[in-house]
Amino acid sequence: MGVTLRRIVFALLLTLALPVAAQSTQPKKLVPIPESPELPLPPPLSDSEQDASLEPQVTIIKRGEDTVEEYRSNGRLYMIKITPRIGLPYYLIDNRGDGTFATHSDMEQGIRPPMWVIHRF
Repeated sequence: MGVTLRRIVFALLLTLALPVAAQSTQPKKLVPIPESPELPLPPPLSDSEQDASLEPQVTIIKRGEDTVEEYRSNGRLYMIKITPRIGLPYYLIDNRGDGTFATHSDMEQGIRPPMWVIHRF
């Protein structure tokens, strides 16, 4: 019984001493890593690359105590945000592009996938 206990204590001391011995040894002739150079900033966009038609045009209208925001892209009305004086704002969105608006609010849990127009004929 005494031999088994000694073996366990020896194995325990050995497992505790090995990580300490491994940490204390360092390779000789270490060379520091040079710092990476800073990347240059991209060139500013030219006037032809800054297309204002890519940004939506937002028209804000006050109707009584409500605020109506109309979002247009390429002259086409695609979303209306209505913010009542009391309550949460809600959205009317033209999903198909046919002028029929559907109601969407922040309280809905549904998933709205992005619907981009790639090309229009």
